[in-house]
Amino acid sequence: MYLIFVVYKNALQMDSKFSDVNINTPITPKKSSLKKYFFLFLLLVIGLFSLYIYWTYYNVFSQGDRRGTLIKITNKGDFFKTYEGEMWLSCRNTVNAEKFLFSVESKAIADSLVNLQDQCLQVQYTEYRGTFAWRGDSKYIITGFSKMAE
Repeated sequence: MYLIFVVYKNALQMDSKFSDVNINTPITPKKSSLKKYFFLFLLLVIGLFSLYIYWTYYNVFSQGDRRGTLIKITNKGDFFKTYEGEMWLSCRNTVNAEKFLFSVESKAIADSLVNLQDQCLQVQYTEYRGTFAWRGDSKYIITGFSKMAE
């Protein structure tokens, strides 16, 4: 009799363990950790690419000024018309003066420089590590200028 009671008691306990399990509940698999690592890798690549773009094209590398004779200012380009300039880095007539090639973003500065060709100027510039097509061909962007007394 005692044996029947123990078996019956164990059967009741087993029945109570599985009573709250619903057979119709779908089993959802765990999300793959590979997807998580791929997403993190993709996020890292996008972040590094964004940092590269900022560092190369928007971060100022140097600022300074140059003095010399303005040779020419041209408005050139196939899709993006930009103002490009050339300057000899000497206010005196020398034979082998070093050339300084630059771009101008501002139309007002470019129009003023057109009227000052063949004169001695001091230009202020900002240098970037890379160039954009709409910014100009040169890494040197003129931000201001002043006419020098000869």
